[in-house]
This record gives sequence, C-alpha cells and structure tokens, in this order.
Amino acid sequence: MFSLFKSFKQKIFPSFLGVDIGTTSIKAVEVKQGNQLPQVVNYGFLQSSGSLLRANNVLQTSSLKLFTEGATELLKMIVKKMKPSTNEAVASLPVFAVFMSVFEFPEMSESDLEKSITFQARQYIPLPISEVAIDWMKVGERQDEKGLKYQQVLLISVPQELIKKYQAIFKGAGLNLRLLEIESLSLTRSLIGGDQTPTIIVDIGSRSTSISFIEKGQLKFNVQSDYAGSTLTQALASSLSINILRAEELKKEHGILSVGANYELSTIMLPLLDAIISEVKKAQFNYQSQFFAPHQTERIILSGGGANLAGIEKYFEKEFNFTVVKAAPFLRFEYPPLIEPLVNELNPVMSVALGLTLKEFT
Repeated sequence: MFSLFKSFKQKIFPSFLGVDIGTTSIKAVEVKQGNQLPQVVNYGFLQSSGSLLRANNVLQTSSLKLFTEGATELLKMIVKKMKPSTNEAVASLPVFAVFMSVFEFPEMSESDLEKSITFQARQYIPLPISEVAIDWMKVGERQDEKGLKYQQVLLISVPQELIKKYQAIFKGAGLNLRLLEIESLSLTRSLIGGDQTPTIIVDIGSRSTSISFIEKGQLKFNVQSDYAGSTLTQALASSLSINILRAEELKKEHGILSVGANYELSTIMLPLLDAIISEVKKAQFNYQSQFFAPHQTERIILSGGGANLAGIEKYFEKEFNFTVVKAAPFLRFEYPPLIEPLVNELNPVMSVALGLTLKEFT
C-alpha cells in the first residue's frame, strides 16, 4: 500500500507469506497459485502465553510501541515450524498504529489533488511529515444537491520508525519484507472482494476491536475500540476468582451459550459484549453522518479470534436489523483436505494474513 514498498511489486515469486502481527499473537500463511484459486500451502499461529498472565506482556500496543525482540523470536519460531518454501513476506499494520482518515475534495486534476492531499496531511497528521510514510487512495465520490461532485480520498500515514521496526523484525527472522498494508484493507480483500453489499467488518482481536465500513467493495471508514477478547477473559477471571488461563478456556469452551451451572459465564460476558456492540452503533452513526451514506448497512461480518465465541453471531443479530455472519476467507482459496475440519475456527483468525496474500494474486 505505501509508496515505500511499491517498487517491490515488480518481481513475481511463486509463493508468499502473509504475516499478521497482532497485539498478543502472530499468524502466518503461505500461499501459491493453485489450479483456479490461490492455494494455501501451510500456516502457523503462535500466541504469547504471557499476554494472558500479564496485561503489559504484549507484542505491540496502541501507544505505537512494537516490541521488536519478542516479535522477532515468535516469528522465528513460526518460520522454523512452517519451513516455508519462500522467504518473501507481506505484513499487516494494525489500525491503532496508523493515522487514517477520509477527506472530501471537489473535482480537480490529479496534480492539484496531490497538492491538496499533501496540505491536508500537514494539517492533520500528528507527526512531522518527514517522520511518516504517506499514501492515499480514492474510495468514492458523491454529488450534492447543487450538482457539485466531490471525490473521497482515504489518507494513510505510518511512522517511519514503525516501518523500520517491522523491517528489522522480518530481517531478524530471515524474511524479506516486500509490502506493508493496514489490516482493514487486507480484511476487505479477503472478506468482501468485489461484493457490493454495504458491510461492517467487526474484527475482534485480543486487545482491540477494529470496525470497518465497506461500500461498493471499498473501505470507507474505520475506527478502533479497546473493548476486545481479553476484556471478556479478564472479566471472567475477576468475577469467578479463577486463573486467567482457566478463564480463557471457559470462554472458548462455553462462549455465551452457557446454561445450567455455567449460566453465570454468559451473564458476566454479555455486558462487555454489549459495550462492543455499542461501539459499532456509535461508529455506524458517525459513518452515516460523515459520508451521507446512501445505502443502509445490510450485513456484519465478524472476524478475529473473538468471532469464534460461541453464540456471538445470534447475539449481534438481536441488536441489528440485518444479517450477521462469521468471516470465511478460505472460500477464496484452495487448501489441503487435511485442514478442512479446522477451517471454521481458522477462518476469522487468519482473515488478515490471507487477505495480505490475495494482494499478490489479484
């Protein structure tokens, strides 16, 4: 996505690694061209167990800190286990690590648009322009009641310091980092493709939830919330006075479908799930206000590890007047029959990593 990496697209390789470095885990997938669709060759998923025991034991935080040594060691472990046939990698950047906003400009030439975007960047980006990598893409257009046309541009900037840290991590793991892309764009590619359905993607990670609004197959708006999967786990551990690891096991085993002796699990988690839903509704209001959204949302796609919480789809559907489904990016890939029993659980977890590789095969 970013200008710094565009030149890398000139080379074509038989396979790629898509790497998603989250706040507490790393997901990687190797993909090559299959008979009809891109083919998943193998994958790896590794979570830092210390992240559950200690809140500050994470790979990166919303304060833009990326812990290079820990991330490098985990990535090395994944590469050693996967034994990929390539060292060419593409990686994602979390929403909280970048500045991203959509601006409207009257119709103008490309050169004038470039100048206007540069001016807006200097006004709104919270760091000196010399310290960030900037890129932008057109995401839509509209016409007002007077017939005047406006183009909508998504502006993205990433601290150069963060880019250098990613380069160091991948070099330390023996990989060649070819491209960086914000995870929302990767999710849009793997979960939406060319689908025109107005959609909200709710990506529930361990430490943050990303809420993306997609229209006509384009990412239009994105916000981030600190309510996430670990919030539910911490609530269980505190309320039941149990070890955090045991709380995580109970959450995965029962979800919010608990009945009988385990009914209390649901009552503890539901208020926090309501908080995530409230964040989605607030973001929906802001999106419609900012973009004069002509089309009402018709679908929510749940991704991230939190999407595997049993019962979450039906609970979301009670709060919204449209379909709620779990992410299914593997539908866009060929893959070995051996992993078929795992695909339902892997789908939401590997959505970003799979979306990264699709960029190289489209």
